[in-house]
Amino acid sequence: MRHIYVRGIIGLIWLIAAIVCGVSESFSMMGLYIILAGVFLYSAYAAWKKEKDGRGGR
Repeated sequence: MRHIYVRGIIGLIWLIAAIVCGVSESFSMMGLYIILAGVFLYSAYAAWKKEKDGRGGR
């Protein structure tokens, strides 16, 4: 279950990085950071959903 939290935290860090790039008007990197945030947050959600449904790897 810890890996789900780690993925979520990494996703939030990328999301914060995207917001900072948007504020500092560095839009070329902002898109990359948003994509990375989405990937990590979706993988955390998918892993959480799998464990919630009882299909965990253990």
